[in-house]
Amino acid sequence: MSRKPVPAQSGERSRAEVNFDKPQLLPQLFGEFDSNILALEERLGVYIHARGQRVQIEGSAEAVAHAREVLQELHARVIRGEEVDTGLIDAVIAMSSEPMLTGIVKADNGNAPPQIMIRTRKKTIVPRSVAQTQYMRALVSNDMIFALGPAGTGKTYLAVAQAVAQLITGSVQRLILSRPAVEAGERLGFLPGDMKEKVDPYLRPIYDALYDCLPAEQVERRIASGEIEIAPIAFMRGRTLADAFVILDEAQNTTPAQMKMFLTRFGQNSRMVICGDPNQVDLPGGPPASGLNDATRRLEGVEGIAFSRFSTADVVRHPIVGRIVEAYEGPNA
Repeated sequence: MSRKPVPAQSGERSRAEVNFDKPQLLPQLFGEFDSNILALEERLGVYIHARGQRVQIEGSAEAVAHAREVLQELHARVIRGEEVDTGLIDAVIAMSSEPMLTGIVKADNGNAPPQIMIRTRKKTIVPRSVAQTQYMRALVSNDMIFALGPAGTGKTYLAVAQAVAQLITGSVQRLILSRPAVEAGERLGFLPGDMKEKVDPYLRPIYDALYDCLPAEQVERRIASGEIEIAPIAFMRGRTLADAFVILDEAQNTTPAQMKMFLTRFGQNSRMVICGDPNQVDLPGGPPASGLNDATRRLEGVEGIAFSRFSTADVVRHPIVGRIVEAYEGPNA
C-alpha cells in the first residue's frame, strides 16, 4: 500500500508498528482495494502502511494508539470468522473508546471469542455498541425487556437472534413474533389476499431477521409446524403464551389497551421483549397516545422488568443513518 499520509488531528506525530501472526488473513482485514484501511485512516486521522505481515501506523499519539487497538480487534474478529465492513469498523472504533469495554475490546487472548454473543444456525452475533452489550446481557437474564430507541440500533434483530438461539437449544418451545398493523403515515387501502397475505407486509422486518439467523427451509418448516408464529397484535387477545419467546416490534404504535392486553399474555417459562421508538409514533395523537410510552411510565422500576435504552450513537447501520436520526431528533427538529 502506498498513499499520501493523512494529517494527524492533534499533537506530535507518533508511529507504531503491529505484526500480525496470520498474514493469510490480511486481505480480509484490509478489504478489497484496501477499503477497510482507507476507512480507518479517514475516521481516525492516521496513515497506515503495510508491508507483508507488518503494519505501520503514523499520526498523533492518541490516534495511533486508537488505530492500533482497532486493527488488533478487527484482526481477532477475522480469525473468529467475522466479516469486516464499515459497520463493524465504526462499531469497534466506538467500543474501543469506552473504558468500560476494555476487557472485551482488549482481550488477553485476541483469538478468544467475547463472553457476550448469540449463536444461531447461520452466524454468531457479537455486540457492536455499548448499549447492545448491555441489551444482550438483559436478554439472557430478564424475563421481560423493553428495548427503546431509534431505528438501526439492533433492538429487534438481536431479540429475534436470541429467540432463535433459545429455540435451537430447546429452552423455549416456540417463537411468537408480533407487531401492530399500523401504517407509517400513509393509507394503503384494501389489501388483497388471505389473512397471511394481508399482514405479511407489516411483518416483513421480522421475517428479514429470521432469515438472517436460520436457513430459509428451516424458517418455512418451523412456521408451518407452529414453532414460529408471526401475527399482528390483535391475534394475541385471550391467549396465555407459555414456554415461548415473545417479541413485540414497533410497540410505539400500540394503544395503552393493546399494550396491557399484550403484556398480560405472559406465561410460565416465557420471555417477552418489547421493542419500539418512543419518538416515532404513527397513531393519531402522537406519543401521548402510545401504549409503549404509557407502559414505560407505569412499569419503570417494577421488579423483573428491564429497560434497555439506545441513542443515535448506537445506530449500527450506515453511519449516515445515525446522522439522519440525530438531525430529526436534535435541537433543530
